[in-house]
Amino acid sequence: MSENETNQEEQTTTGGGTKSYRGPWGHIIRGMWRTPLGMFGVVLTTVSITLMILGIIAEVLGVFHNPYIGIITFMILPVGMILGLLIIPLAAWLRRKQYHKYGIVKEHLQINLSDHKHRKFIIGFIILTIVNLAVLVLVGYEGYHFTDSPYFCGMVCHDVMAPEYTAYQRSPHVKVACVECHIGPGADWFVQAKISGLRQVLAVVADSYSRPIPAPVEHLRPARDTCEQCHWPDKFHGKKIKTFSHFSNDDQVNPEVNEMALHIGGHNPQTGDFEGIHWHVSKDVEVSYLAADKKRTQVARVRVKRPDGSEEEFVKEDIEMPEGEEGEWRTMDCIDCHNRPTHIYDMPDEVVDFGLLSKRINPEIEGIREDSLIALQREYPSREEAEAKMTEHLLGLQKLRSEKQAEENGEDIRAAGEYLVESYMNNVWPNMNVLWGTYSGHLGHKYYDENGFGCFRCHDEEHTSEAGNYIKMDCDLCHDEPE
Repeated sequence: MSENETNQEEQTTTGGGTKSYRGPWGHIIRGMWRTPLGMFGVVLTTVSITLMILGIIAEVLGVFHNPYIGIITFMILPVGMILGLLIIPLAAWLRRKQYHKYGIVKEHLQINLSDHKHRKFIIGFIILTIVNLAVLVLVGYEGYHFTDSPYFCGMVCHDVMAPEYTAYQRSPHVKVACVECHIGPGADWFVQAKISGLRQVLAVVADSYSRPIPAPVEHLRPARDTCEQCHWPDKFHGKKIKTFSHFSNDDQVNPEVNEMALHIGGHNPQTGDFEGIHWHVSKDVEVSYLAADKKRTQVARVRVKRPDGSEEEFVKEDIEMPEGEEGEWRTMDCIDCHNRPTHIYDMPDEVVDFGLLSKRINPEIEGIREDSLIALQREYPSREEAEAKMTEHLLGLQKLRSEKQAEENGEDIRAAGEYLVESYMNNVWPNMNVLWGTYSGHLGHKYYDENGFGCFRCHDEEHTSEAGNYIKMDCDLCHDEPE
């Protein structure tokens, strides 16, 4: 190509007149501003990167506390920016393909570093590329942490996750991020979780998600990879004193207090033995079981591998696997007993008894325990109605007992009602079919007769082996009187 052809400012004569000559770069750059597609790409990129920067600043300064602002900033706008950057060269390429329609010669694109305009263009391109990459890296980093935050998990799909997020916020693990337990370290489980998350998002959009969310969670990473990053069974040993206080409708003032010493167990550093409750997950001990139901409350078989290498299988004859299902053996880990370590839901009697113990419910008011249980367990169609009517319902029940008593203790009754409403709002979501007892725990055996949850799934003296041994249900296996 001649010097005249590469000089974008050279004047050429056409039809007796003169006009400015533009080389191939000039036609492309100028064309980006004159085609709808090119203009759209430039505007989309500019708007996206500007809003992303503003969003990051707002996030850092804490201006907004809305998960959808984060979704727009960290997930939607980066896509818009990248899309715009791809559209710009596409528009230039399409523009160049149309040159023949206007009689423009398709000259080869060249970069001439001796041309100051080319140098300025390259320098500008490099600067813009660095800025774009820096913004994308920053947004990607912040977006990664945003999508892994408990706030994102609990608030983006608020209606679906409200029960779990509310329980999480008052749990012992509130300082532990959701992903540390649900995903854990490593790329494999991270990718699996994100793919599973897309399926769950589609279920939310299509309004096809389960109500309530099924428990236990399927395909949850083994606790040995997550829980045991902080809780190491080899270091569990000794006993822990627990105190349980219960009231009755006949005596609301003096609680029945039970103290027991829980055999925490695990590896005893003094004797070298594996013992107590955490024997089940101690080193060189493997307990696996075959459940006949998805809730894992009907345990058909239990297999035990002991430190000496011996194995023994215990079978409960009256539990049969559903027809056509073989079932899957599961190696026992933390969540087989601690199945609600974070998303802990209370039961009505626990709520009322704690209210009496903490004096948030005045125990001197006759019949207040029984009436509180009735008001708390009444079927309200929505949380809004429960919030609006529970206190009045409690007051009405007290008036049925004694108009005079209700009038004299009106302030305390309303205070009790507010406490009951607060407890209800922490535990019940009718729209998600999360009611009292929907999510029960396996720790202990208090509610075993009602729903089959707890230790007696296996420790029932009905699981027997070919050798004639059986899984005991002796109380002193797990706890005894404090010394």
